[in-house]
Amino acid sequence: MGIRNYKTIVSNDFTLRLAISIILLTHSIPGILNGGIYDFGNLYLNQIGFAPFGVYIAWAVKLSHILCAISIALNIYMKWASIITILILFTGIILVHFKEGWYVVGDGRNGVEYSFLLICVLLSFLIKVIK
Repeated sequence: MGIRNYKTIVSNDFTLRLAISIILLTHSIPGILNGGIYDFGNLYLNQIGFAPFGVYIAWAVKLSHILCAISIALNIYMKWASIITILILFTGIILVHFKEGWYVVGDGRNGVEYSFLLICVLLSFLIKVIK
């Protein structure tokens, strides 16, 4: 689905697409700019078994967040942007968040609820695109 006109970009789900895009960008760009991407790759991914590819995987994740954020904001390539982002979020749940429980704050910390919500929104985009 390419950019056809202004109505394609500013559709009924524009607010959700903008929110997801902002979340993906704020989850990726700061880590790139402050070097945290290397810590994520070396100190986390490499340590849990992805060595020596941890930094490369971290870069792939962060760059995909940026590309998918742009795609989602512009309402183009929604199928692939949604699928890629869902796979990354689901992997994050398995590797990071599941062991922390459900809650992100409150009764827990770093849980799955936030990723779950993002996946549900992305699934709604995906269902809309493939029907």
